[in-house]
Amino acid sequence: MFRSFSCAAPLLILGVPPAWAQQEDGQLWEQVNVVAPITPTVRLTLEQIARGSDRQGGIYTTEYGGILGWQIAKGVEIGAGYRRVGFHNRNLAADEDRLRQHIVVTSGRFAGRLRLDERLSTVGRGIGLRLRPLLRYNLPLGRPRLALFASHESFLLLNTTSWGQRAGYERMRNILGLAVPFGKGVNADIGYLNQYRLARNGARAQMDHALSVQLTVNLGVLGIAPLHD
Repeated sequence: MFRSFSCAAPLLILGVPPAWAQQEDGQLWEQVNVVAPITPTVRLTLEQIARGSDRQGGIYTTEYGGILGWQIAKGVEIGAGYRRVGFHNRNLAADEDRLRQHIVVTSGRFAGRLRLDERLSTVGRGIGLRLRPLLRYNLPLGRPRLALFASHESFLLLNTTSWGQRAGYERMRNILGLAVPFGKGVNADIGYLNQYRLARNGARAQMDHALSVQLTVNLGVLGIAPLHD
C-alpha cells in the first residue's frame, strides 16, 4: 500500500542518485514528539517512531526513547538521550539500544544538528559509533509556523563491529515538506522522504520513498523545535 506514494519527480528536486540498478521500496514513516520544559533552558523530549514498508511486509522498525536538551545560548542546544530500537516482520536485524548526543544550532531560516550515536546490539559485543550531520532550511509562507522545508542528513559509520556495522559512508536522507501548525503548541512536518543506502559489503543499493509525518506537541516553548530523526 505504500508503493503508490513512490514517484520520480521528488528525486530530481532533491538531487539524489538515479533509481536504476537498485532495489526500491515504498514506505510510511511516523514520529510523535512530546516536549516538556523542566527549567527555562532545559527540556525533555519523549519520542515514538514507527516505519512501515512494502518490501518488509508492514511495520519493520519501532523506536521509543527520550532526550534531555539544554539551551546553552540563543539558538544553541546540546542534548543527550537514549532510544530502544526494535526490528520486525522481514527485517532480520537485531534490536538495539542507542545512546546519543547532539548539538543543534538555529540561525534565521537554517537549522543544523550534529548527532553522535552509540549503538549497542543485543546479539554481539562492541559499540557502533555513527555520526549524523543534518542541515534544514525553512521558507516561511506568511502565517506563523507555516513553512516549506528541505533537509539533508548523512550517516557516517565511524568503526566496524563484530555484529555487523561496517565503517564508511552508509546513506543519506533528504526530505521536502510542509511544516503546519495545529493549534497552540502542536505542529506537524509532512513531506516526501527519500533515503538512499549505498551499495556496500556485497549488498545492493536501496532507495526508499516514504511519506513522512512528524507530530510535535510542545508543552512549553524554548525556541528550538525537534528535527526529523
